[in-house]
Amino acid sequence: MLLQIVQLLLTVFTFIIVAQAILSWLIAFNVINTYNEFVRSLWNGLKVVTEPVYRPIRRVLPDFGALDISPLIVLLILYILNNYVIPWLMIQIANPGYPG
Repeated sequence: MLLQIVQLLLTVFTFIIVAQAILSWLIAFNVINTYNEFVRSLWNGLKVVTEPVYRPIRRVLPDFGALDISPLIVLLILYILNNYVIPWLMIQIANPGYPG
């Protein structure tokens, strides 16, 4: 039950990262701008949620200039956790003697 909640939270966070990426592209290509109060508050809210996760990864990664691949790294980690680690933990909890 707890692992299913964690899995759901990881999925929600994945959608948050994808939404932030799409919003950043829309802002970068001037499709929408941050002069709009709703867009600015949405952008700031997404940054508040994601920046603490990106920051340690950005410290480790080399500087790629304007290209920020930390969201891709976080999405890869979330994918591995959600599709491999948590199901493996569920099997371990359900079958304590299972070697796999």
